[in-house]
Amino acid sequence: MGKLGRSGKIWISVIAAFVMLAILAPIISPDKSENANAQNLYFAKLKPFSKVYTIQTSDSIFYASAIKVETDDVNFIAISDDAPHRYDVQSATISSQTFVLGTDKFGRDLLSRLLGGARISLAVGFLAVCISLFFGLSLGLIAGYFGGWPDKIISWIINVVWSIPTLLLVIGLTVAFGKGLFQVFIAVGLTMWIELARVTRGQVISLKEKEFVISAKLIGVPQIKIFWRYILPQLTGVILVLSAANFSTAILLEAGLSFLGIGAQIPTPTWGGIIKNHFSLISTEFAFIPLIAGACIMMVVMAFMQMSNALQFYFDKRNQ
Repeated sequence: MGKLGRSGKIWISVIAAFVMLAILAPIISPDKSENANAQNLYFAKLKPFSKVYTIQTSDSIFYASAIKVETDDVNFIAISDDAPHRYDVQSATISSQTFVLGTDKFGRDLLSRLLGGARISLAVGFLAVCISLFFGLSLGLIAGYFGGWPDKIISWIINVVWSIPTLLLVIGLTVAFGKGLFQVFIAVGLTMWIELARVTRGQVISLKEKEFVISAKLIGVPQIKIFWRYILPQLTGVILVLSAANFSTAILLEAGLSFLGIGAQIPTPTWGGIIKNHFSLISTEFAFIPLIAGACIMMVVMAFMQMSNALQFYFDKRNQ
């Protein structure tokens, strides 16, 4: 992979950074609650780097945007949008929290929700690609290698599914399976095997006429061994290129489903869900909330597409 080029390496680094953030999300996320769903309407729609103080006494909790300790070091004044309050330092516990990217309209830490959304998006992409690889490679190998009636049946299925718009098919499968994160995995995965099956079929039809495959047949090498040892290694480039492209497609589909409300359900954090809940703020000073989520989607999708292009260029050069 040393000849991927500078651009390819940069985009792979971007993907690696998002993967690391997704893996470390439970550790580095400021909000440790389940699904990063800790809500406090006092914190709603705070701007980036806003700091909030929590003053807890024996009988109440008070939030303030700033505090001022008096000169006698016995009492302090909590300054907020309301009238200042005076508390005895010895009977109150003071803590503070800084919201690096601000908060959403429910008072949830936006950075934590974005990190949680990264985990969902990358998980959907990975599992969907695995499902598409299983079905696409299996059916493409069978159709291309054996030909005859298996090829006719598989080709007919491919053409029928190919004629249905992808998003419409995903929505239909999601409605059939029900709403939820697991259903998204299945629905997205079952729609992305078509292109891989078509390309694999065409490649196998060409490869089975090669001398090394014909020789393997003549000396009695088992069919399964021919697949694994002689044909699949020749498909490595095609598999990697299409898998990278399918990864970006899966992330886009998941974001679209979440935006439509039929993907992962609340309170599961998703980038598409963040946009759905806050797109009405696009013309306000809090437009950064949906824009940051949209930028994350754009960055990851672009990274996988650019990596796909870099891989295709690499394998084309290597095969010349």
